[in-house]
Amino acid sequence: MTRQTILLQRRQLLLAGSAFAAGCFAPAAFAQAYPKAPVKFIVPFAPGGPTDTVGRLITQKLQEIWGQPVIMDYKPGAGTAIGADFIAKAPPDGLTIGMVNSSLAVNPSLRKSLPYDTVKDLAGVTQIANLQLAIVARPDAPFNTVPELIAYAKKNPGKLTYGTPGAGSTTHLGAELLKREAGFDMLHAPFKGSAPAHTELMGGRIDLVVDPLLSVLPYVKAGRMKMIATLGPKRVKGFDFPTVAETLPGFNVNALLGFVAPRATPKEILAKIQSDTEKVLRDPEMQKRVEEQGMEVVTSRPEQFDAFIQAEMKRWKTVIAEANIQAE
Repeated sequence: MTRQTILLQRRQLLLAGSAFAAGCFAPAAFAQAYPKAPVKFIVPFAPGGPTDTVGRLITQKLQEIWGQPVIMDYKPGAGTAIGADFIAKAPPDGLTIGMVNSSLAVNPSLRKSLPYDTVKDLAGVTQIANLQLAIVARPDAPFNTVPELIAYAKKNPGKLTYGTPGAGSTTHLGAELLKREAGFDMLHAPFKGSAPAHTELMGGRIDLVVDPLLSVLPYVKAGRMKMIATLGPKRVKGFDFPTVAETLPGFNVNALLGFVAPRATPKEILAKIQSDTEKVLRDPEMQKRVEEQGMEVVTSRPEQFDAFIQAEMKRWKTVIAEANIQAE
């Protein structure tokens, strides 16, 4: 073998080794460089309200970390299915991220057909918060606590009427879960938004409303509504309101808020987005501002959020089927 041949073989081995190393470290390097262009957040619900406020707070901070413009693109409609479909069909390059709420887990059972597959087409990035929910009554209601509400409902089957911002909403499903687990019945009155439900309750035409805590809190403080309980697993920080779980152990209904991306998005990019989002949410000032919107900060890794979404899909499928809930 000639010296020239030996040198050529050594050069080929070095090139092969370099290529192998580049292949091994390319995903990590790609993630470190992310993002190299503006990032679009698809929001599948209308602007305004606490979820939009929290989303804007977080994306403003991500823009500072990434050094790239972060754009909020609103695509409401069909109970968030229009926006979710847009996210599912976007290029999987990490430059299109979706903000989602509990409708993502509810829609597969609530709607007869969806233009995307929630599990196959969407990847969890991270949960960011839980929206606290509450059940309130008209001030003159003949019950003040969850045990009294259950006892009254059982003695007066079908007499109570409760309002929510709409059929198939998390508030509606939460009330149906309460009915199922406590073994009583009451009539659902769906409204187009919270305001008309509040008006009917304060006018004495319905008995209860299930709604986000922040939405009913001013009326509770003014004595125009009576707090019965919150629906989460523990008492809301800063308040001494009882929970349903104190009467029905294990009861837990919160409206989730989180980020998803197209399923084929590289895992390294999902991890980068999750890590930077968690960094934002760890800031005490950010946590305070999220809590001011009636939410609790909750973070999770991509695989954890995937598992949580699928568990929620399974749970609400049972409730929707048993209560025969139909999309409006």
